[in-house]
Amino acid sequence: MTEKAEKIEPAKGERIAKVLARAGVASRREVERMIAEGRVTVDGKIIPSPALNVTAANRIAVDDKPVAAAEEARVWRYHKSPGTLTTNSDPQGRPTIFEKLPPELPRVVTIGRLDYNTEGLLLLTNDGELARHLELPKHAWLRHYRVRVYGWVDVAKLKKLEDGATIDGVHYEPIKAELETEKQEGSNSWLSVSIREGKNREIRRVMEHLDLEVTRLIRVAFGPFQLGKLVRGGVEEVPRRILRESLGNFFKELGK
Repeated sequence: MTEKAEKIEPAKGERIAKVLARAGVASRREVERMIAEGRVTVDGKIIPSPALNVTAANRIAVDDKPVAAAEEARVWRYHKSPGTLTTNSDPQGRPTIFEKLPPELPRVVTIGRLDYNTEGLLLLTNDGELARHLELPKHAWLRHYRVRVYGWVDVAKLKKLEDGATIDGVHYEPIKAELETEKQEGSNSWLSVSIREGKNREIRRVMEHLDLEVTRLIRVAFGPFQLGKLVRGGVEEVPRRILRESLGNFFKELGK
């Protein structure tokens, strides 16, 4: 006779990377890096792997600082200045946005990134899972930019970008780019550019391919969220009602 197989109960709680992301510590990927560096403890013990489920009964700390339970998901609009990084620190000592945020703001992560010299709308959240949700390709929102370029703009080439482009072996999804005025005047022009994919330095690389030099790049909208008249360096929380209207599927997944 064979022995009756023992029933295996599913592990209680949630994976620690997800819990810390929801608490606004960092993205799941960044949390996994923190765990590998020995910076995360559970009930006073350093954990060697993210393959661990935790519950509200566990005591979790990062860099010896206790991590509070996740709060209600919140989102802020932030007007990023050029010449700042969207990382927590920089080995070269360059300024980061986190050094410039108001001290009363809770711990936040960015939803996506803007490169060093790009300015404009950057979304911040206290919920790393929300950031992850919005960064997934299947949830990709349109990003709208104003782009100042130096060089002669070939309108026909701009129109062709709507079919996508492959540059140095990298394929870019369709891009909508238009002159903001009916005709070009001089060597400097403003373009209105919309992308969905958002690959690294995508707009700059595509413009270089068209023999145009980007001299200013401003993100003015990310999905339903607008930069509007938010001053440079300004931070403004998105009202809860707007969040629910814009992120209904995410809140349904969380059962909120």
